Amino acid sequence: MGDLHEKRLQGKVAVVTGGSGVLGSVFAKALADAGAKVAVLYHTSEHAAQVVVEEILNSGGTAHAYCCNVQDREDVERCHKEVLQGLGPCDLLINGAGGNRAQANTSKDYYEPGDLEGDAKSFFDLKPQDVEFVFGLNFTGVLIPTQVFTRDMLGRKGCSIVNISSMNAYTPLTRIPAYSGAKAAVSNFTQWLAVYFSKVGIRVNAIAPGFFSPRQNAALLWNPDGTPTERTRKILSATPAGRLGRPEELTGALTFLLDEEAASFVTGVVIPIDGGFSAFSGV
Repeated sequence: MGDLHEKRLQGKVAVVTGGSGVLGSVFAKALADAGAKVAVLYHTSEHAAQVVVEEILNSGGTAHAYCCNVQDREDVERCHKEVLQGLGPCDLLINGAGGNRAQANTSKDYYEPGDLEGDAKSFFDLKPQDVEFVFGLNFTGVLIPTQVFTRDMLGRKGCSIVNISSMNAYTPLTRIPAYSGAKAAVSNFTQWLAVYFSKVGIRVNAIAPGFFSPRQNAALLWNPDGTPTERTRKILSATPAGRLGRPEELTGALTFLLDEEAASFVTGVVIPIDGGFSAFSGV
């Protein structure tokens, strides 16, 4: 845990959806380190969520794990009541739940003659239910928790929301149309929310991670033997930093955006954290 002078979120209640995931777990621990009491929300990975909570508790922080399906309004309402009773009203909401589904991807970057008759999975093979799943998890999974937990913030000072967008929101990547479109919706929604809540002092921002290596994209990034795929080599060649990001490298922007003293006039922004990917023209 950090020193007291570093605890700029001291006493705040932070709700982290997707808190058992690779990125969400790092967010939860960083917020606890900054002094927040953390609600670690998970859907199916109870053990992983409990590991996060135990690490925070062992470091002297306050945290509790709560099961929550972010796409189900009734379940989020139930979870909200539990958080309210256990930790108090939500001050900070981090919408970290998200992910992709392989069935919503194409197998090639480009359509070529003969793909309809071949083994390649083309755009024409995508099933609406798979695309809807990805949009539901990434967009509806932001919408519903925001509707439920933001009610706690009304009439209170120092409250903030941070959504997790993606570099895909700026320029869609090949092969993952559903995920790219859903994250673009998150960025747009972030700006809409920032304006909507501006008169009551609730700031809404997002961070857009570049290329990390979360579980949902592992098959696209790494071969079974652990070597980088051709896709990963393309990513690295277009990233001036020359490597994939580490989850811990997202926490500085996250805690900055949530810090009312440091970022009181910052709302409606989407901060890219991408090793220079968005700045590189390729030449």
